[in-house]
Amino acid sequence: MITAPHRAVRVLLTAAIGAIGAGAHAQEFSRADADAMQAKLTRMEEAAESSRASGAPPLRTSLSESEINAYFEHYGESFLPPGIAKPRATLLDGGRLVARAIVDLSTVRVGGEGGLFDPLAYLKGSVEVVATGTIAGSDGQGVIRFESATLAGISVPKQVAQELLRFYTRTADRPGGFQFDEPFAMPAQVQSVSGVRGSVTVTQ
Repeated sequence: MITAPHRAVRVLLTAAIGAIGAGAHAQEFSRADADAMQAKLTRMEEAAESSRASGAPPLRTSLSESEINAYFEHYGESFLPPGIAKPRATLLDGGRLVARAIVDLSTVRVGGEGGLFDPLAYLKGSVEVVATGTIAGSDGQGVIRFESATLAGISVPKQVAQELLRFYTRTADRPGGFQFDEPFAMPAQVQSVSGVRGSVTVTQ
């Protein structure tokens, strides 16, 4: 069973990776890396649920690029929303990342949600989305910054990327999803997130 803190950490990861967007490449990631990521998430979940002694040192968990991508590959079906497949992330210095996924645009348009996509109405079905941005967090608050995005190789404005991010990070507790440049309370008592090339460190 996926507990609430575990779901919350996964939502945070989805927001980071699915700021959206790499997926068409054939690279495969190991089950061992996926299991290592699962174990780290469990440790983070247990830390969030446990009382901590006053003055106890913070818990720092380093997540490698390979572990994150392996986790999405091997466990993604349990928590990824419908319409997004093969998410991949490239972690750069300073918390920057390049994220990719295959996105079913017809899913985004369900219920009239896709008005922002009218200028790209000729794009049908599943296309590769690539986005570049930054995710950072401090004092329990996180923020996602947008740099650029493409759909099927076509550059799109921030508003289109925002619709994708909002749509694919909606939850019962956050029906509006995540917004670029809008601070949000990080889950699981996470206090800060910092990234360097190839890894991200989460501090609780």
